[in-house]
Amino acid sequence: MTSSESRPSAHRLDFLPWEYAGGASGAERQRQAERQSELSGTVQFAADTFVAESAAVFCDVLRLGERSYVAAHAYLTGEISIGADSTINPFAVVRGRITLGDGVRIGAHTSLLAFNHGTAPDQPIHRQPHTSQGITVGDDVWIGSNALILDGVTIGSHSIVGAGAVVTKNVDEWSVVAGNPARKLRDRRTPRATMAPTATASLSARAAALASKARHQAVELLDRCFDGERFTDRPGLGDEPIRPWCDAIEISDLLLRRTPPGHSATDLVERLRGAEISVLEGQGSYHVLCVGYALQLLGSGFEQPIPLDLTTDRYDALPWARNAWSAGAAIDSVGTAIAWNLDHRSDSGRLFELFGWLTARADPSTGMWGQPHPDDGWLQVVNGFYRLTRGTYAQYGLPLPYPEAAIRTLLAHSQDHRVFTGDGFNACNVLDVIHPLWLAGKQTEFGRADGRRWAERMLDAILDRWVDGAGFAFAPDGTDDRAVPGLQGTEMWLAIIWLLTDYLGFSDVLGYRPRGVHRPEPLIAVPKPA
Repeated sequence: MTSSESRPSAHRLDFLPWEYAGGASGAERQRQAERQSELSGTVQFAADTFVAESAAVFCDVLRLGERSYVAAHAYLTGEISIGADSTINPFAVVRGRITLGDGVRIGAHTSLLAFNHGTAPDQPIHRQPHTSQGITVGDDVWIGSNALILDGVTIGSHSIVGAGAVVTKNVDEWSVVAGNPARKLRDRRTPRATMAPTATASLSARAAALASKARHQAVELLDRCFDGERFTDRPGLGDEPIRPWCDAIEISDLLLRRTPPGHSATDLVERLRGAEISVLEGQGSYHVLCVGYALQLLGSGFEQPIPLDLTTDRYDALPWARNAWSAGAAIDSVGTAIAWNLDHRSDSGRLFELFGWLTARADPSTGMWGQPHPDDGWLQVVNGFYRLTRGTYAQYGLPLPYPEAAIRTLLAHSQDHRVFTGDGFNACNVLDVIHPLWLAGKQTEFGRADGRRWAERMLDAILDRWVDGAGFAFAPDGTDDRAVPGLQGTEMWLAIIWLLTDYLGFSDVLGYRPRGVHRPEPLIAVPKPA
């Protein structure tokens, strides 16, 4: 009696090996144990692994992780290490020094060939020496049927290789590649539904229409937030007494090119100069920004230099480990205070001390200051990066120390859907990605295609959220009072829309350009030696 006659389901398992782990009989498991023991070379098989009877397996080394299988008529040679839950499907060829991670799918009739022939002209091909660099495939990778992976290639985790592709170069993580030679089609994390070919034109037209509407409704929305005595962020809100005035001044300058109707520059300057000013902590820290820029729009400024009794020890003591946003905001206030003080011909030594500290503390691998946390990923770090770089590198017109690393981190963060849905779809979270992308984009084109896709999605999401006569809410999809339109949301989103459209190349359709806190131009040049 042949082995197939004594094992009636063997043929089925050879072609449907995923049924083995959960449905094999005791006899089938015994036969599989015998099959594995018959294989030569150094072999290691974890639990619930399967090697088809018809597979040609002649490996020097073969390691097979839990629940992985080699299906019918596959051909394996060389030194092969396969992680858990990985599959080599029928008629696949896997030869040479090859490492597959966990959760890898190798489609039928696909070949991974981790060796090559020499091609020197002085002797026939069959006499040429072999070369071998090896092939590495990360975790969670799907390689479609009839694909060909050549020697020396590394395929990053979470990638997809299209059917029939010929992969001759490394594939980055999260890539979808196809063709001969294989080329990247998109990031796997990007939804399949992409913008239509006319998307840019459509976004441009919608942005222009929004800007026109905002200009026509500017007086109405400012009047809505003025109760006869003071500006409030939203009607009836007894909130912080200074920022709404600054937001009103910025909105009026942006859309009307004048002070808010009914208010003179002289009166506004007097009110703002009474604000509490401090650095590193408290509301006075943000007043360094919003009051300073509002005064500048009014043709004025702080009467006296801002006190700065700081050392680099204070910078180190900021909460970089868990609250990098707060730490970055503190550095923003310091950098901005130094800029205002330079208007008073204050000593520039603190500026160079600050930039020296920033250079020494920047992480070359991420381009950031601070580290991600399991609870919220890169959120704190990226938000702090925006504030820090806004008040320093952007404000003084200096290049970022590690722009490509920063873009890589920003793009990874941009795929965290927790941050850009529901309460997370708010002005801070979008601003804190687009401004750094825009800023780093002045130095490099790295990541531009992925950045554009994200910017298009954000612009598409916000353009229809304007509320007539009221403007933008800080968090349009929020579940609390931040979903109510107000001055802060309107000022921030108008600036964000400018940054998004400028990054996409059509900000000129807006007919406005921020001149306050979110201005694109540097505030001041780094002082030159006397």
